[in-house]
Amino acid sequence: MFTTPSGFSPHLACAEPGEEEEAPQEGPGPVACLADGPPITSASLDTLIQNLVPTADYYPEVNRMRKFGPKILQLLTEWTETFPTDFRDEKMVGHLKDIIHRIAPCDEAYWKTLNQVLQKLSQRLALMSQGEESIVKVSLNASSISDKLVAFKTKPPPIQKDMLSICNDPYTLAQQLTHVELEHLSHIGPEEFVQAFVQKDPLDGTQKKKTTNLEAYVRWFNRLCYLVATEICMPAKKKQRATVIEFFIDVARECFNIGNFNSLMAIISGMNMSPVSRLKKTWGKAKTAKFFILEHQMDPTGNFYNYRTALRGAAHRSQTANSNRERIVIPFFSLLIKDIYFLNEGCANRLPNGHVNFEKFVELARQVGEFMTWKQVECPFEVDRAILHYLHTAPIFSEDGLYLASYESESPENQVEKDRWKALRSNVLGKT
Repeated sequence: MFTTPSGFSPHLACAEPGEEEEAPQEGPGPVACLADGPPITSASLDTLIQNLVPTADYYPEVNRMRKFGPKILQLLTEWTETFPTDFRDEKMVGHLKDIIHRIAPCDEAYWKTLNQVLQKLSQRLALMSQGEESIVKVSLNASSISDKLVAFKTKPPPIQKDMLSICNDPYTLAQQLTHVELEHLSHIGPEEFVQAFVQKDPLDGTQKKKTTNLEAYVRWFNRLCYLVATEICMPAKKKQRATVIEFFIDVARECFNIGNFNSLMAIISGMNMSPVSRLKKTWGKAKTAKFFILEHQMDPTGNFYNYRTALRGAAHRSQTANSNRERIVIPFFSLLIKDIYFLNEGCANRLPNGHVNFEKFVELARQVGEFMTWKQVECPFEVDRAILHYLHTAPIFSEDGLYLASYESESPENQVEKDRWKALRSNVLGKT
């Protein structure tokens, strides 16, 4: 096919200025054309864009701009609202402004809409930056590990504050945990799921994964696990430790009722850590029937069948809810990431015949879209600053610190534990 120097392929002649162009009797439909040139049947992307951009000497057909303008506006609006982090890159912001300056002069209404798009994007990016800065700050504070606190076990009155002195109501603590979970979720965008699984090119030194919020959320889960274990191992008396165990069992149950499965799993994981589970005398003093029911709900058997059933129930409740309290669905995040990862890696992007595997991408969109709906729920519970501050800043034991506190609470049962206890006392406390 003959191609003009401008990149267009002529097919039919345009009507002369002032003449009426006859409508074609057959064919694929109307064919676009330049103001004084041949109609367009094919063109490069740059040429098509150039054809839609007004200049001092050229103005696109009004009908054409009315047809494409709203679609371009819709695309830019949805893009900036759904993937705002794409525009943290100055280069991307430059491209966006370039597009705006190209299409805004075509209609006065476009200026107003596009200015609103830029303003909302700027506000959204500012809020995200503030939120991420606070999360980073909290993460740094939350990373404090104080194994020296083990020494306090033998010094009454206790120097270290504990959770029960801050909050002794399981339902209230479950509500505050839900605040923390939803705050973290609100900062995770769909692009972070893509970034988490992208294959980094080892030769590209500029390629950097943008998964800060996702990683911060995983750190929060781990912190909650260790905080629960620390709270249980810290008390010097067996009865106190049993009371703490019963308290966290009730907190976990309230998390389940709320639909906060991530905090629920973190609490169960903390209580199942070896330094906690070995405290047989302590567990013997605690009422644990409810704990075993919760464990059953989060049992990994059958690919977490029981949990997935409960999650579907919470999701259904959310869809038919009349209040934000009933809309809360906070999934066990590590399992969600695992599901999306295996779906992405286990299914080919293209079918054997070369066609795009739409079934895979529809399922990916469904899972990520469902998560995006859940994370937008506003927490309906009143904020308790004192409890939130404790959750974020209370010192926690490292794994060695937990084992040492556990051995100090209930003596080692075999020679392996005795040797480890001796080594830990020497390394952590400086004792022999």
